[in-house]
Amino acid sequence: MKQTAVEWYYQQTVVEGKTNYAELLQQAKAMEREQIEEIHTDGVEQGYNMRYQQEKKMNHGKDV
Repeated sequence: MKQTAVEWYYQQTVVEGKTNYAELLQQAKAMEREQIEEIHTDGVEQGYNMRYQQEKKMNHGKDV
């Protein structure tokens, strides 16, 4: 499973003890935006594929 931005930030600051908080926070925010975009794209693709399969089933056996 992919590490979340929050988990990454925790790892960097608490576990590894890095103290450049502002820079790390900006990196975590960028990671979060990328993760949200990936989730959105995956959801759109799944929705499209589901709709395509439904249309295919509805038109099966019909002259189109």
